[in-house]
Amino acid sequence: MNGNSQTPVPPRATNGNGSGESLGGLSDILRLFEPGLGVKRWMLLGAAGISICSIGIAYLLRKFFALGFPDFLPGYFEGALLIGGGILIMLLAVYGLYRSVGPLILQSPSIHGIANTIYTRRSRGRGPRIVTIGGGTGLSVLLRGLKAYTDNITAIVTVGDDGGSSGRLRRELGVLPPGDFRNCLVALSDDESLLSELFQYRFDQGNGLKGHSFGNLFIAAMTNVTGSFEQALFESSRVLAVHGRIVPTTTANLQLSARLADGSVVKGESKISEAGGHIERLMIDPPDATVHPLALDAIQNADLIAIGPGSLYTSILPNLMVRGLTDAIAKASAAKVYICNVATQKGETEGYTVADHHEALKAHTSDDIVDYVVANERPVELGPRFFGTPVAYDGTPLAGARVVLTELTSSEHPVRHDSDKLARAIMDVYDNGSRLQSLIKSGLSHRTQKAAGG
Repeated sequence: MNGNSQTPVPPRATNGNGSGESLGGLSDILRLFEPGLGVKRWMLLGAAGISICSIGIAYLLRKFFALGFPDFLPGYFEGALLIGGGILIMLLAVYGLYRSVGPLILQSPSIHGIANTIYTRRSRGRGPRIVTIGGGTGLSVLLRGLKAYTDNITAIVTVGDDGGSSGRLRRELGVLPPGDFRNCLVALSDDESLLSELFQYRFDQGNGLKGHSFGNLFIAAMTNVTGSFEQALFESSRVLAVHGRIVPTTTANLQLSARLADGSVVKGESKISEAGGHIERLMIDPPDATVHPLALDAIQNADLIAIGPGSLYTSILPNLMVRGLTDAIAKASAAKVYICNVATQKGETEGYTVADHHEALKAHTSDDIVDYVVANERPVELGPRFFGTPVAYDGTPLAGARVVLTELTSSEHPVRHDSDKLARAIMDVYDNGSRLQSLIKSGLSHRTQKAAGG
């Protein structure tokens, strides 16, 4: 792992008299000269064009005033040639600057806003290549935080959902369930404003419309228009100005089933948690469903792979059981992180600890596919409003993985992760992987525990 990730632009400092605009103005403008932003090269080229034009004008002036410059071309050709060349270079510089900053200028009210916007966009464009794997609400929470650090995100999303609006569209139109994809599109959108709200709008009345979200219907319609679900995601990403890429784990019509501790088998993703028994084994049908090529390509080129958070048996494991995905993760050189839920889920992980989550992951993948397990450090009392109990780390060593403990819970929904906290934790693993390992080995960190076999 390396440390070339970029952090979000911090708020501008202010002085005691409230003149933060003047204090921050110079530093904001200087951001335009950061390496790799594509501004300095065009400004220098423009300066060269102006210089050449100036020399050309000098040649013309000496003709009028009979100054003693040497002749290279007859008449006024040398002056005209230099002026013309200088004008062409200046036009090229203006065009280059427009390509670099033009699309952003219209979105920024001032030079400070322009500079900050350019710096942030270009920095995120050079951010690490991160692959996320999961589904449900958990994945969208992670993506909402990660987009502040990098645009190079690939979200690999489960396709086993068979309930609600997604399930209805899947059965009636034969499309992949769009709900989780819709949530990821909105989470990665450039500005979660009115258009994003439109995608999340759910009809509460109407024969056939009630229960459907607009985004689900949009993706289903776009699938028919473009001829493929993948192209529908691409076009939807353009509509929402998504930073990153969203791909299905597989295009197979995936069905989930679970064998419970009493030997019974529950079929259907939406039925598994409703059964309420202890899950021994998750199964997918068809069992030979193959991973999407775009997902494989993203994993092979990733700097970091994040698995989760989300429902362990219905959002996380269905991805990992698709043929080829686990092997690709195991072979990848990227750091691999499993993000443990902050609370147990009724009907799936009741009574589970961090170690239980990791053990279920290993049992269904047959590989030590993760290097780190990120978990909540200080579980909070959930109270009667929420189902489940906090997921605690009881000190049990995790074979093949290291536990990274930090504060992750949302102040509004204590059963969920906070997007910003979670993204910072993931970027810390990415940025400081070597330092974390040295701390683990020396036993100097009270927040990070060495796992057996690590």
